[in-house]
Amino acid sequence: MNLDLTEDQVQIRDAVRELCGREFGAAAASWDREQVVPRSAIATLAEQGFLGMAIPEEWGGVGYDSRTITVVLEEISRVSAALGIMIAVHNSVGALPVFRFGTDEQRKRFLPRLVSKELGAFCLSEPACGSDAAALTSTAVRDGDRYVLNGAKNWVTNGEQAGVYLVFARTTKDGGAKGISAFIVERGTPGLVLGKPEDKMGLRGSETVGLTLEDLKVPVEQRLGAEGEGFSIAMSMLDAGRVGVAAQALGVMRAAFEEAVKYAQQRQAFGGPIAKIQAIQFKLAEMERRIQSARLLTQKAAWLKDTDQP
Repeated sequence: MNLDLTEDQVQIRDAVRELCGREFGAAAASWDREQVVPRSAIATLAEQGFLGMAIPEEWGGVGYDSRTITVVLEEISRVSAALGIMIAVHNSVGALPVFRFGTDEQRKRFLPRLVSKELGAFCLSEPACGSDAAALTSTAVRDGDRYVLNGAKNWVTNGEQAGVYLVFARTTKDGGAKGISAFIVERGTPGLVLGKPEDKMGLRGSETVGLTLEDLKVPVEQRLGAEGEGFSIAMSMLDAGRVGVAAQALGVMRAAFEEAVKYAQQRQAFGGPIAKIQAIQFKLAEMERRIQSARLLTQKAAWLKDTDQP
């Protein structure tokens, strides 16, 4: 395992760093105050291919491996953690499931939109079940050539802006994971009702909403995978998503460290900047050690994923 970045990865990292600093740096703080990341920011990243990072080139993406994706997400999150989580969620549990589990017809229909302009949203958790996703109660009842969905979902990242929603619902009356199926639902479908964004403590620029399913009709051809495969689809995609969330946290750590260093060089005490005080130097060194450790752990997790290991 070689954790040195390749020449291509260094070029991608530097390009993303420059792009985010130039386009988003001045506005990122206001996004959290105003509780919105503008669609123009998503469009800017889409133009560079960052909505299709995990999608192969033959399907319109850029085909990055997991390690390269973590590099990109760290740089975006260093400037805006809210924008970082929106892009991380879209790539890992928004667009990727359609490629990984979709039919060729589903890929042809939805991937061009997801890699070029529209965010994806992942609708699994419910008001009464978060971590215990197998306990979800939303239903999908087969009615001829369509399913009728009813229920409610909570904590949907990208819910306000998404064009495509991956919705999980129970297709059998049996409890547990085996009765859950996945459906691709388009924005604007009658019966898909979006709630108000949550008033969060952080990542406020990334909207998180609840939604209700009110006799929502979905054609059978928009079921993702076979009936009963929904839970395994969800869990496999969340495994990929957690690597991206780690990269997002790493970007936040770097931003905090850089602010601390800047402050230590400016703050004066005892005749000079506090950065010259050994106790402060120890604190900064420890912060840097933790960042390097976090990066190694994240890169190893990405490498394990790229080599099909647990």
